[in-house]
Order: sequence, then structure tokens, then C-alpha cells
Amino acid sequence: MRAPLGSARQTQWSRVTQAHADVAIIGMGAMGSLSAWRLASRGARVIAFERFHPGHDRGSSHGDTRIFRTAYFESPEYVPLLNRAGQLWGELETETGTELLTLTGGLAIGELDGALVTRVIASAALHDLPHRMLDAAQMESLYPQHRLNAGEVAVREDQAGFLRPERSVAAAAARAEALGARVMVETEVTSIESSNSGLVIDSSRGRFAAGRALVAAGPWTAKLLPGLGLALKVERQVQAWLAVDDPAAFSPARFPIFIREIEYDRFRYGFPTTDGRSIKLGVHHEGMEADPDTIDREVADADVEPLRAFARDMLRDVSDRVIDACACMYTNTPDERFIAMSPAEMPGLTVLSACSGHGFKFASVIGELMADAILDGRPLPAIIRTS
Repeated sequence: MRAPLGSARQTQWSRVTQAHADVAIIGMGAMGSLSAWRLASRGARVIAFERFHPGHDRGSSHGDTRIFRTAYFESPEYVPLLNRAGQLWGELETETGTELLTLTGGLAIGELDGALVTRVIASAALHDLPHRMLDAAQMESLYPQHRLNAGEVAVREDQAGFLRPERSVAAAAARAEALGARVMVETEVTSIESSNSGLVIDSSRGRFAAGRALVAAGPWTAKLLPGLGLALKVERQVQAWLAVDDPAAFSPARFPIFIREIEYDRFRYGFPTTDGRSIKLGVHHEGMEADPDTIDREVADADVEPLRAFARDMLRDVSDRVIDACACMYTNTPDERFIAMSPAEMPGLTVLSACSGHGFKFASVIGELMADAILDGRPLPAIIRTS
């Protein structure tokens, strides 16, 4: 990261620009909107650019629900960030009067010696997270909606549930505006250039200057910054809502969020009902490479068949009838870690990208980390790649 941001009054701004700010944010999806909130709450002058509207359905932050969990199988290093993320989601709820996070508990289901179960247990044990192992008989008693195969178990963790992505993004953007940020919607950024006084952002509404810029453009990041050669892959994902026979049995109080390892390193996930008639299921990864500007947003039968098959084999009282379905995108790094890099050739620029299919839950804490790094020069945790 770059050195701390100096006093706004000491910054020399370019005369060719229409507006200026301490920090410009490009992209107001999960990472951008939450960063805008945390920066504005610190008193920074923020200008944010969003090519659509906060909470839109064109990128990676839509689909009604996103999983929140703390016993993290990806790496125990993420757990402290998740503990703080949960606190910050609560703060945003309080500041906006909006319900964003619903704790249902969470189930990690798979072979006793499989990657998912062993790693969840390791994270929970290392960080003393409340959790409980459930065998097949206990699952049959407590959560009969799931069918377990021979040798499968489940780990229940308490601090898990779901976030409402569209609502969360819109709430963070609105709160940032209330704190003084300027959010420019339907404004596409076409280029970012260095200047003597910071950075110049060219957009569909003119040129703007800022001392720093944070690019959080999700699947459009590599296209916006082609000269950086970012190793990002955009992946098309499909989420589907299947009708349930007894909606009460799939309520948040009775049906926790879940992740299930169906084979080594292959996962399906699901949520309780939020509409009183269906549950959402998804495939984690396994999608086709896509371009964010030409992605096929139509969902075909072939897209939802893996989810129908999963429901038939692994769940009870979930029908084949699709109530709704949508396509979204993962933006992946090779190691699926997040990046917050500041390229040497563009001083003052930070590229914040690559949720890699598991980042939404972190957006609140990453927004705080970005504010601390940009305004105070604080280092980022080692789990976030900076180069």
C-alpha cells in the first residue's frame, strides 16, 4: 500500500478536472460500496462511480442471499476477519435501520475425513468457535431435510447465516452518501491515469481527479486496467430457486445454510426459504469462463439440472420445479485469495478485486481495511495478496 494520505488542504488538484476528492472508488458493488461507507465514516472526501445502480443484477452482488460463515474451511487465517465482518454488518444495520444479516447456524456436510469437514473443524478448534459434530442419526433427527450417505457427517457452527446482497450494497451506498460521499450512478469509467497531483479518472460524465483511487470493478477490473496484466478469470455461475413441499420445514429457524462436499473439492450450497415457497441452491465454481459484457444471462435447463439432481439425491421434499434462476459471475484469482495491490507504475491506485466466489461476507471488513490502509497506511493482513 502507499504512504498515508495527507491533509486534503495540502493536495494540489489538476485544473482540467470537473471535481475532486480524497479517494475515488470505481465500482459500487460489495467491495466498493462498503469501502465507500468506511472511508466516508472516517471523514474522507469520496467520489464513487457506478456504471449501473448500487444493488444491480449485472455483476456479482445479487441473487437475494449470500452465505455468512466463520468456521472457514478455506483457511483459518480468515476467521479473525470474519469475526470483525460480523460486527461491522451489525453496525451498518444499526446505522441504516436495515436488516442485512440473518444468523441461522450453518452446516458443513461431507465425508468424515473429507476436505470440507476436516478443515471446518480445524478452523473452529483453532479459534474456539462454537460448533458441534452431527452423525447421520442426529442429522435425521434435527435436519431431516438432508439425506446423508454412508460415512457422511455434518458440522454445525453457530455463527453462520445469510446476508441480503442487493439490500446490503444499497444500504452501504446510501449511508456513504449520507456521510458526504458523492455517488455517480449510470457512469462508466473508461480509463485511469496518473497525474502530478494524484489520479485522473475519465468517465462517461467527464474527467475527475482524486488523490487516491480504489478500483473495485469486479469482473470488469481486468478490462478497465489492461496494462496491468491481472491474472483474473471471470466465471459464469447459476443460482436456482426450487419449490419445496413444506415451506415451514425450510424456514430460517429450521433449515440452516449449508455447504456440501459431493466429491473431493466439489461443492453445492443452499439457503432456507426467504419467499415462503422455494429454497435457493447453487454450485460452487465449475462454471464456464465468461466476458462480463457478453455473458449469457439466460438460464437454460442444462444450467439447473445439476441442482435438480442434487436436490433429488441429497434433499427431501424439494421439487424439480424451478421458481426462479439467474446468472452471476465469480472473479477468480489462481489461488482464490483476495487482492489489494498497488501497482508501482500507478502511484495512488489500489486494485481491490477477486472475491473468487467467497468474498461477499468479507466486504464490510475489507472496506474497513481499505480505509485504514488508504488513510493511515496500515498494512493489510497476510491472507490478502498485495502483489
